[in-house]
Amino acid sequence: MVDKRHSGPSGQAGPAAVPLYGFQPPVGTPYGLEVSTVEDFFTQHDDWPWNPPRPGRATFHYLIAVTEGELRHDVDHVTRTVAPGQWLWVRPGHAQCWHPPGTARGTFILFEPDVLRPDLARLLAPLTTHEAPAVLSPHPDDTAWLQQTALQLLDEHRALGRRPLDIHHALRRSLLESLLLRLANSPGIAPIGTATAGTGRADRYGRFLDALELHFRELHQAADYAELLGCSVRTLSRAARDVTGKGVRELIDERRLLEARRLLGGARWDARTVAVHLGFTDPANFGRFFRDRTGLTPAAFAAGEATTVPPPVLG
Repeated sequence: MVDKRHSGPSGQAGPAAVPLYGFQPPVGTPYGLEVSTVEDFFTQHDDWPWNPPRPGRATFHYLIAVTEGELRHDVDHVTRTVAPGQWLWVRPGHAQCWHPPGTARGTFILFEPDVLRPDLARLLAPLTTHEAPAVLSPHPDDTAWLQQTALQLLDEHRALGRRPLDIHHALRRSLLESLLLRLANSPGIAPIGTATAGTGRADRYGRFLDALELHFRELHQAADYAELLGCSVRTLSRAARDVTGKGVRELIDERRLLEARRLLGGARWDARTVAVHLGFTDPANFGRFFRDRTGLTPAAFAAGEATTVPPPVLG
């Protein structure tokens, strides 16, 4: 059952409590990579959070290649529509909510960040970053190759026991990395090789971003993230300023502000609920935080978004 596959906080998920799910594949599945199909996954898990739909976040990547039908999926409180030939990518920490799959068909790949070798992970940073598009439309020359490679990955995943375990995993990882390298050619993705060089500070900053995406709702101090990463606040601050020119606290506040804009605008949450969701002890404190950075009260911002932004459905 699904509660054995993905563990998270108990209780019902409400607007102020979006559960975080860890990666826990079926018994016998090696390492942090699982491959299935959309139809099989839904069939085998009728109690997963689409029945009824409810929000959640994960510590791993969801990558779905739609080959038939149309898939609808909420990513960061915006409904995305994925057509045949497109790929849905939900990255660790993104808020998501499932819709019933309907006639959607395609390969469904789940993997932990650590599956990628460090040198490949740095190379693929423009693709795996939290700001990369949730829906990818590969170059037409790549579409057939990508779909075929996804099927080969699915076949190798199902071949557990056919060859030694280390060879089996090496083949799966090689196919996944090849697929991602080709998928990085999609429009909207920065050219491969433009990621910051793999210095120690850049690596630390990347790990900080991963931690921030997972914990910005409850951890708001630079010291919290330095402790998570096993370094001093000064070391973390240097890494952040080297890459962005900004301090750690400023980056934390920017991420909280981005989430507040999404919830007040596209998701139409009220200010009090957003304040609780983002870890503010007092809605008035959230109001000051938002006004100081935008020049608007949360209510004024929400009212403006309501009159200028159509219902949040994206392709």
